[in-house]
Amino acid sequence: MTLVHSKALNEDIEINRIIASVEGESPGPTLVFMGGIHGNEPAGVFAMKRIHDQLKAMDLKIKGNVYFMAGNLNALANGIRFETEDLNRVWTRKRMDILPDDSHETTHAEMAEQVAINNQIRDILKHHTGPFYFFDIHTTSSETLPFITVNDSLLNRAYTSQYPIPIILGIEEYLNGPLLSYITELGYIAFGFEAGQHDDLASIENAEAFCYLSMVFTGAVNSNQIDIQHYYNLLAKHTGDTNHVYEIFFRYLIKEKENFQMKPGFYNFQQITKNQLVAESDGQEIRIPDNGRIFMPLYQSQGTDGFFVIREIKRGFLNLSTRMRKYKLNRFLVWLPGVNWLDQRRSALVIDQSTARFMAKQLLHLLGYRSVERENNVLLAYNRESARKQEYSKAAWFNRLYKPI
Repeated sequence: MTLVHSKALNEDIEINRIIASVEGESPGPTLVFMGGIHGNEPAGVFAMKRIHDQLKAMDLKIKGNVYFMAGNLNALANGIRFETEDLNRVWTRKRMDILPDDSHETTHAEMAEQVAINNQIRDILKHHTGPFYFFDIHTTSSETLPFITVNDSLLNRAYTSQYPIPIILGIEEYLNGPLLSYITELGYIAFGFEAGQHDDLASIENAEAFCYLSMVFTGAVNSNQIDIQHYYNLLAKHTGDTNHVYEIFFRYLIKEKENFQMKPGFYNFQQITKNQLVAESDGQEIRIPDNGRIFMPLYQSQGTDGFFVIREIKRGFLNLSTRMRKYKLNRFLVWLPGVNWLDQRRSALVIDQSTARFMAKQLLHLLGYRSVERENNVLLAYNRESARKQEYSKAAWFNRLYKPI
């Protein structure tokens, strides 16, 4: 058992990797909620524990299966983001190729945690038929309203459009190795929910609301079993004029041994202007490259992402990209010189560097290519559109797949 403390509640609880699970009385989806993959973010863990206690008290009827899972147990016990390496930056293709099956064969704490989480996920996928939904609950070091971060696929877009909060598309373009990017590549719906500031009581309440909404939206719980409007309104009240779809266009990456200091007073989704001073690094001023909104400014000692800048994606662009993906127009990209498929499965595009210089980034985004890796003299562009669409086709939300969001 691991002892976890909440500053917001001034309370301790003891948990295992699986905080709790609920087996439904009838077939349905399998939901996996993850909390605390960063150990200084316990709000999701406490929300899940409270929800399970409430589910038992209400004797709520569940369809399918619901798992409440803890992330970095060692870091949660110590109240730190991580011990050796960020557990939400290690789910890369290269790491998964060498990841052992047994935690005793690992070299440090986070690798052992990764093995345990991976084995648990594999066990869930093995013993249930799905459809599967994975939710990763986070909090931030700065003041923020609730929002969703999601890999840019039509499945993810359609499902997440049910929530009354901002959606950040394409974070995979800037973050290498998040857990849910790995799960998205397996073809399943997977995304992150940011509930609020680390130690704010409202973050636990927002995480509870998100979990209840998710159980209804996936069909695991009937909407007449709980006060769904209460939880919807609880999240919607934070939104204001920000309930849009956004994309990241700039990230400030903190280098090793760099002395980065965010200027005080910035909060998530705050509007900022070109050349505005937002931080200092080794005595040098850091200014914003263009107008936008500041996103996830860093006000904690651990982490390498100083801040991001986001902008709204216009509905016309979203609708065009939906139509282009629906008709699989990406297959024509290989007609361009210097562009080929990586393999017979068409898992990625191989783009010669000389061609890449003239290929508009927006074109790749329209067709679903936001994850790009450099290898030798080529770019590898990965598309997150899933071959598992049929597994979700009976869900009530599936008719949103090719509709505007």
